[in-house]
Amino acid sequence: MKEFKRYLLTAALPYANGPVHIGHMAGVYLPGDIYARYLRAKKLDVKFVSGSDEHGVPITIRAMKENVTPQQIVDKYHAIIKDSFEQMGISFDIYSRTSNAVHHKTAQDFFLNLYNKGLFEERESEQYFDEEKQMFLADRYIVGTCPICGNTNAYGDQCEKCGSSLSPEQLINPRSVLSDAVPIKKKTKHWYFPLQDYENFLRQWILEDHKEWKNNVYGQCKSWLDKGLQPRAMTRDSNWGVKVPLPGTEGKVLYVWFDAPIGYISATKELTDNWKDYWYSEDTKLVHFIGKDNIVFHCIIFPSMLQAHGDFVLPENVPANEFLNIEGQKVSTSRNWAVWINEYLEDFPGQQDVLRYVLCANAPETKDNDFTWKDFQDRNNSELVSIFGNFVNRTFVLMHKLCKGKVPPLHTEIMDDTDKALIQEFGNTKTKVENLLEQFKFRDALFEVIDLARKGNKYMQDKQPWIVAKQTTDDGQPKTEAQQAIDNCLHICLQLCANLAILINPFLPFTAKKLLHMMKVVEKLLEWENAGKLKLLSTGYSLRAPELLFRKIEDEEVKAQVDKLEQNAKAAAANEKAVLQTDTKSKMEDEQENKPELKPEIVFDDFAKIDLKVGTIISAEKVEKADKLLKLEIDLGFEKRIILSGIAQHFSPEEITGKQVVVVANLAPRKMRGIESNGMILMADDNEGKLHFVRPENVIGNGSGVS
Repeated sequence: MKEFKRYLLTAALPYANGPVHIGHMAGVYLPGDIYARYLRAKKLDVKFVSGSDEHGVPITIRAMKENVTPQQIVDKYHAIIKDSFEQMGISFDIYSRTSNAVHHKTAQDFFLNLYNKGLFEERESEQYFDEEKQMFLADRYIVGTCPICGNTNAYGDQCEKCGSSLSPEQLINPRSVLSDAVPIKKKTKHWYFPLQDYENFLRQWILEDHKEWKNNVYGQCKSWLDKGLQPRAMTRDSNWGVKVPLPGTEGKVLYVWFDAPIGYISATKELTDNWKDYWYSEDTKLVHFIGKDNIVFHCIIFPSMLQAHGDFVLPENVPANEFLNIEGQKVSTSRNWAVWINEYLEDFPGQQDVLRYVLCANAPETKDNDFTWKDFQDRNNSELVSIFGNFVNRTFVLMHKLCKGKVPPLHTEIMDDTDKALIQEFGNTKTKVENLLEQFKFRDALFEVIDLARKGNKYMQDKQPWIVAKQTTDDGQPKTEAQQAIDNCLHICLQLCANLAILINPFLPFTAKKLLHMMKVVEKLLEWENAGKLKLLSTGYSLRAPELLFRKIEDEEVKAQVDKLEQNAKAAAANEKAVLQTDTKSKMEDEQENKPELKPEIVFDDFAKIDLKVGTIISAEKVEKADKLLKLEIDLGFEKRIILSGIAQHFSPEEITGKQVVVVANLAPRKMRGIESNGMILMADDNEGKLHFVRPENVIGNGSGVS
């Protein structure tokens, strides 16, 4: 097994367009924090970095919805997200943001490194363009009808209703999110990274060298590689993001998935001057903590970028998790079907470890899992309260009652097999937890810690020191052998409490601190090398009175959270409906405002006087000194006529020759520029002032009447 001198852990950069929810916490940040705390307890060199991803379409869409600037959005949500992480005990060494100058410079330098090596391919392509807003549209700026499920508000990259991945070209009736206008296709230039050139490298590095990776990660990577990789654009048309560092590239930024993972590098730069030790040295273990939706970016694209650059280490592991559903439904931020961390902290003050415990115990490590408030209550009440908390509380209560509040001695001469078996479990559990954490099996590791507390409960129940204490002498004092049995039981249970503090610390750090307080010991006790030992608390040492580590979650609290979840979803649906109604009303009002004023009413006899005939333009030429006039020769079948038409600024003579038109044939002649015009061609003008010929759908005989 390869030995590493230092560890660099990264957690996916959350978009700063809203708070973080429990799905984010369970999938990414809690596993990363558990692993970081475990490594620190082993006194290893660890850096745990992350930050807010403040570029990309989700930011600008949120800014539009709230009618503020993108900068205001990222400032607002970066603060909320950072505070949520801090309160939940996520122990980043730095939580940065991609709007920082050091990040922009780092990302641009990375791009230029690849550009100067001639790796990018400049390519022109057609992309959707909003003529009204005069800007190219990212996939998320385009909505339309999903071809799979018929959802009329599917995005250009994904339908959130059925989950299908889409492209804008697949949408039925696509429209711009910005203006609701139908977008057009327009040419634009971008820089493409030749991902296909790194296919062989990736096959060797992942499929051969990292077969130990989780099945979901390995399988998704293999699927991508088997399909064959294609060049990928690393720039976008936008004014929000890291500017492309090349001349003549105004309005172009780096693709958010190019610049976001570089945020790990720039955050490390901010954290320490010797950042290169963590990114350039082969004895660094780089681990990315992400959700399954980011596997391709962290296992295919970013490693290829790092390989192309040439200086950086590659990730040693990417233990991506699956998704956490809520009450049987997929998390949906648009439907507000989510449990937001900042709201949980308000509703359950001081209960951070309860959520950490439930999310880890139910972590979606191998498949999508479901969070329910009933399970939250059951796990808290039956596991944290009844097993872990109960064991610690009983131990401290009995120690104060039967041993005068001090750690009793251990009488080794009378130890029995039950005593020895439990002491043996201290070391066994440490080994199991350690092995599981090294394999990123956090859920199983947590189970082993709780199971040790469960074994402690059974041991105490078997020993029953409160019953043994009733074996007294004539003066009411416990018999010597009885007191020794009590001493041994409570000595072992107190040492077990100290072991539990060490083992639970990566998972429930607030609980570990409470235990330290009760035991009157410093944080040095929590160093991993102390786990599995018997003599952590000295004989005769006075301990504090017990404090309840956990409280019961009541039925009404659970009901309130379920009701809140459903009410939020209903409110979001009602708000969406109101927005649609407002949009519809606004459109109707716009249509009413733009409704043309009709000319005075006529009767049928007036209309019947007009003689409309179909003709063909057989020649056309510009009229001298008349910018707007074209002289047209029209074949009406029964005769040829000269007609002057003010369409010269809309059509060239060449493009209209041969077209069929509809002519007002009985219009009185009129002389213009010395030329007599005999008739008038019918034209229609659209809302943009563009002219269109009124003509038959199919070619028909010249002179045919129109009625």
